[in-house]
Amino acid sequence: MAPHLRLQFKVAIVTGGASGFGRGIAAKFVEEGAQVIIADLSEEAGSAAAAELKCDFVRADVTRRADWEALLRTAVDRFGGLDVVVNNAGMTYANKPTETVTEHDFDLVMNVNVKSVWLSTDVLLPYFLEKKRPGCFIQIASTAGVRPRPNLTWYNASKAAVINATKVRRAMQTSCYATNVTMTHLFLGKPDTEENRKGFLSVVPLGRGSTPADVANACCYLASEEASFITGVNLEVDGGRCV
Repeated sequence: MAPHLRLQFKVAIVTGGASGFGRGIAAKFVEEGAQVIIADLSEEAGSAAAAELKCDFVRADVTRRADWEALLRTAVDRFGGLDVVVNNAGMTYANKPTETVTEHDFDLVMNVNVKSVWLSTDVLLPYFLEKKRPGCFIQIASTAGVRPRPNLTWYNASKAAVINATKVRRAMQTSCYATNVTMTHLFLGKPDTEENRKGFLSVVPLGRGSTPADVANACCYLASEEASFITGVNLEVDGGRCV
């Protein structure tokens, strides 16, 4: 008997899917039978990831409405519809005192981390409602949204906004979880070396950072029918950091 594919017949968009957690999510979704569209700013990295994973790629800036509209058109034209949206694309600025944060820094984290999630909802939710098609939105937030990191005030605030909005908009069948992301050198404010990571990891009871596989497994569950009665949750894939 062939193994059961948990995401068979589902169509998914994964933003920031060319590398890091996004690529891990895209790979897991393909493995579980989903038709995946990787959305990423990098044409080169996105095309390479899509070719390797045998999925589709659309160059997209998640802060632009037109690019979200193009992603929806691609899903409908190429696969006949859309089921899952993983808002994985995210950005931070280098660890520094709040009084030195620039307007560019602020706009960067709010546009990429918050506005993109609003745009995905504003563009895609009408499609799900019109088609009466259940939709699953998964936002990649951060432990920083519930346990703020020093010297990253507005990054913390952006991720807290994502978590809060997800809980409020739970009627959209939206799920959310918080996790560490792969911009460690920016969080640290210094090179990402084993020595420099010691303090960062010392607050994680399980003693390591999260991996793309950890995040991908959680996303696969939330996108599957196994999570059909779960909505508006904040699932912390963090090795116990927020306990």
